[in-house]
Parts: sequence; C-alpha cells; structure tokens
Amino acid sequence: MRQFLLLLPLLAITLVGCNPTPQNKEPMNNEVINAIMSRRSIRQYHQMPVARDTMMQIMICGINAANGQNKQSWEVRIIDNPTTLQKVQDLMAAGNPNLPAEMAHGCMRGAPVMTFIARDRNYDFSAYDCGLLAGNMMLAAQSLGIGSICLGSPVRFINDAENSDDILALLGFSENYELCLCVGFGYANESPEAKPRDINKVQFVD
Repeated sequence: MRQFLLLLPLLAITLVGCNPTPQNKEPMNNEVINAIMSRRSIRQYHQMPVARDTMMQIMICGINAANGQNKQSWEVRIIDNPTTLQKVQDLMAAGNPNLPAEMAHGCMRGAPVMTFIARDRNYDFSAYDCGLLAGNMMLAAQSLGIGSICLGSPVRFINDAENSDDILALLGFSENYELCLCVGFGYANESPEAKPRDINKVQFVD
C-alpha cells in the first residue's frame, strides 16, 4: 500500500499529460491565424527603413520553415540600402532594353527592403522549400506590423537580362544556386481589402 501511495503523484502527472486541457479553438483568438487572415500584398510603402534586427527576426522565422530533409536548399540576399537597390533596378532596366524602363524600376513596388531568394539547382524540391521560407517570412513580418509582397517580376527581369551575370554577381549567390523568388518588406502605406477566395476548390475525399 505504501508503495502504491508513493506512485500516486507520478500516476497523476501521467494522466494529465495524456489528457491535456482542450485549447481555445476560436480562430480570431489565435495569433497565427490572425496573422494569416490579416496579411495583404502591399504595393505602397512608407519610405522608411526596417531595422536590421527586425529583419533578422523575420529571417529566423523564415529559415525555421519546413524543408525537405532539412537541406535548407535556399540562399537569401537582403538589400535595404536605397543606393544598392537603385543600382539593381538600373541594371535590370539596362539589361532589358526592349521593355519600358519603368517596368524594371517599378516591379519592386517601392518596397524599401527587398529579399532575393535563390534555390539549389541540385535539389528537385528546392523551389518548394523557398516558397515555404517566403511564407514564414511574410507571416512573421505581418505579426510585427510590417507589410510584404511576394514578387516574380524581378526574377524574370534579372534572369532574362542581357547583363544577368552582373546582377547575379552583385547578389553573390553560391555556385549552383539560381534566383527563384523575391519578397519585398516595409511599412505599409495602404490598407487593401482581402480579395475573394474560392473555398469550393477545397474538397474532402472519402
């Protein structure tokens, strides 16, 4: 009997661990869901910098995204210097002479911070990893009051540019990495409404 009494506290702990208190499932009381549902693609920004320690918080959340076999098959380059960002845009415009220059200069939507994300060519699923990385980055930014926009146009303008080697050299990605995605960050100067989503595209299969 004495041995049984001594085991009671341990038994109680085990039972509590196996039967956790139900979590609050109200969506709008959940910080993660709030960030997901409130995030918008921002195309107008205040021209003020995002502190580098804040960007590092965003990047830490980014690199903690799910990724295949933990290969972390991405590289990220962050440009927050207006002069450097302008240089990239000028190179993009010069390298695409058949397109209006304002397309190259405007494709970053005025975001004061631009992240350039490259994928490992040697890993088939690296593009998915980069998408998951970008998703985490944008949601982390939203939770910190920072707007974001995911962009493909700068990738096209850089990869198709006559001087793409010069632009990519400036970004300094490792060998066997190719640019696949850009995400802009900054403090939003607009509050766009959410666009409709089609839940009918989601179905359960019995």
